[in-house]
Amino acid sequence: MRYNRREVGTEYEHKAAEYLKGLGYRILEYNYRCRKGEIDLIARDGDYLVFCEVKYRRNTRKGYPSEAVDIRKQRIISGCAMYYLMQKGISDVPCRFDVVSMEGEQVTLIKNAFDFAY
Repeated sequence: MRYNRREVGTEYEHKAAEYLKGLGYRILEYNYRCRKGEIDLIARDGDYLVFCEVKYRRNTRKGYPSEAVDIRKQRIISGCAMYYLMQKGISDVPCRFDVVSMEGEQVTLIKNAFDFAY
């Protein structure tokens, strides 16, 4: 059996989206891509525009999923967020960066996981 990382990633991004919808989030974009990189999910949570990174691990042998959102990844997500805001002409909406960490079937939401990184 071949292990396709992209297919697994897409599967867990959709599971994360369903989890967030259950919490009242409204998903606006899946896999938003721009020249700066990619953001897994963009959603509304009340007044907030949320840029969400989804990380999945089968187990913690290689560390916790959320640990993979290091400063390098934070910079990429932040750059994509700025590009998205400029592209959509959004300037007056509060924004935050969330991480959905998935270990096996265990889901953990980290709201406001990091600040804008440049």
